Amino acid sequence: MPAPPEGSRALQLNPKAKPSATKMKQVIGQVLVDKLDNASYQSDRAAALTKEIADAVKMQLKECNFPRFKYVVQVVIGEQRGEGVRMGCRCFWDAETDCYASETYSN
Repeated sequence: MPAPPEGSRALQLNPKAKPSATKMKQVIGQVLVDKLDNASYQSDRAAALTKEIADAVKMQLKECNFPRFKYVVQVVIGEQRGEGVRMGCRCFWDAETDCYASETYSN
């Protein structure tokens, strides 16, 4: 890419580096332990708890100060009854600049 003309400003559209997926997993895992350790499933509380967890994860990730990133946090809470669960999701992103981290917690 050619250098911008002298005296002009160049905008940096893309971040210099991706956030660390390892660091994101640590943050997510710690929030899950903090919020769910010794918790039991309550269907009437599940919606509020998913929002609480998502907000906590988002806040903790923002505190990591990864520059120029937005976060999409999805939390799913379900009851364990010995039944299987299949889930799928789809995202469109730029593999050069975007990344993801996922974590599973069970008690």
